[in-house]
Amino acid sequence: MSTTILDRIVASKRRELAAGHDLLPEAELQRRLAAAPPPRDFRAALCRSHLAVIAELKRASPAAGLFAPGVDLLAQARTYAENGAAAISVLTDGPFFHGALADLEQVRAVVDVPLLRKDFILDRRQVLAARAAGADACLLIAEILDDEALVSLRQCIEELGMAALVECYEPANLERVMSSGAKIIGINNRDLRSFAVRLEHTLEWLPRVPKGCLLVSESGIRTGEDAARLAAAGVRAVLVGEALMRSTNVGALLRDLQPPLPQR
Repeated sequence: MSTTILDRIVASKRRELAAGHDLLPEAELQRRLAAAPPPRDFRAALCRSHLAVIAELKRASPAAGLFAPGVDLLAQARTYAENGAAAISVLTDGPFFHGALADLEQVRAVVDVPLLRKDFILDRRQVLAARAAGADACLLIAEILDDEALVSLRQCIEELGMAALVECYEPANLERVMSSGAKIIGINNRDLRSFAVRLEHTLEWLPRVPKGCLLVSESGIRTGEDAARLAAAGVRAVLVGEALMRSTNVGALLRDLQPPLPQR
């Protein structure tokens, strides 16, 4: 069986965790948790508009390579906040996305909107480190976690006052995500095994998501037309990264991604 991109990322993450890479001892994490700023309400922030945008900060991806090597993440974060982003996602994986948890900590100091730690979370220590750095939410990926881990990590995130955005791509995993108790469900339009993208993925799955859950469409949203199409179908939030990071007019694109309420 061939090794997929996701397989390589998870194997790398397991090696990092085994080596204690960038992870403080739990006693130190607990000390920093006590001094961390209080978490902000990620879910409430996503519910304040017709279509909320989670604007992402990332320098690279396995599919596109290094596409924003010299970006000023703090200036980009300020631009996001000033132009209506409901929340900001900070990609903290180093080997494949050129990020770091320190990015999130620095962004927390310059914006008031909630922050999502986006990484390949496999261990509760990553959750503790996220909260200690000032995260208000964490991403969990169903494709890399078994049922027990999905539940226990979601509970750990929520016990720390954060929100869990639980995402999946494979149809078989949607039921697992819902059974895990997730209240914010991400439908990833990008197959993390091949990195192929289909915006229709969200539209096909939307009827299966319970009304009480907040649905976030992730990946492949590039234009205001894409956003309006999703909003018209009933999607409440989108996560947009590469299009914003590559844009020559970030503020204008971000405003365009927030369609107005339909006229009655």
